[in-house]
Amino acid sequence: MLELGEYHKMIIDRDVSPGLYLRDAEENEVLLPGKYAPEGFQLEDEIEVFVYLDNEERPVATTLKPYILKNGFAYLECTSVTKIGAFVDWGLDKELFVPFSNQVTPMKEGSWYLVYMYLDERTNRLVGSSKFNKFLDNSDATVEKHDKVEILVSHFSEHGAHVIINEQYQGLVHKDTIFEDIRIGDRLPGYIKRVREDKKIDVLLQPEGYKSIEPNAQFIYEELKENDGFLPVHDKSSPEDIHAYFGISKKLFKKAIGALYKDRMITISNDGIKLKDQDKN
Repeated sequence: MLELGEYHKMIIDRDVSPGLYLRDAEENEVLLPGKYAPEGFQLEDEIEVFVYLDNEERPVATTLKPYILKNGFAYLECTSVTKIGAFVDWGLDKELFVPFSNQVTPMKEGSWYLVYMYLDERTNRLVGSSKFNKFLDNSDATVEKHDKVEILVSHFSEHGAHVIINEQYQGLVHKDTIFEDIRIGDRLPGYIKRVREDKKIDVLLQPEGYKSIEPNAQFIYEELKENDGFLPVHDKSSPEDIHAYFGISKKLFKKAIGALYKDRMITISNDGIKLKDQDKN
């Protein structure tokens, strides 16, 4: 049986009036409705599809890309609330059901929520839950200091940005280490600062210490070369101007140009930063 909520590589087996029947190596079959048939397809072509239940609770395939996969998280919009629960837009024709019992607070149409999707073994249906913390467990965390990870911003508190690490663990980016505009639902790279004895995990948005300087310095150096060796920003420029040019904080910018200046690659003046003559080409 094909697993719901996952991608599958399948072979186009036959063309019928409702669409294309697909098969996998174990001879499992599923229908791909005609509106999703790839242009110029041929029988025995291999395609990748996502499998879920249609409105009649039958397994069906689609070439659309859902916003969330089984056992994963995503920031989704509530599109309607009914007597039995809420529905959220996950990028497919049939919306994802979130029972009232799976809601931290009652969902409201038009609002956005961080949702976890899983397969309900009792009903064999994919369902969502905004009680996402119950699906995260740091007790067996395998990440270590300096590891690069993927983070999803789940919510904010007085301490900083709470994040989901690699779809498995809870972490915190402390507010005094946040130098860029981040929002709930953002997916971005993160770096493990430490795993505490109580299994709480601290995360950074930039590699720690000197490791964060070189990439930004290289980026600014390349921007200078793209702009005839000069940019009208310097260490006295406003944080807003610096972010507009480079998308980084003033603190990181000053570290980066400090590294370039120390290596005698740039000069810094009241007008801006400039590549030294020998580095312009």
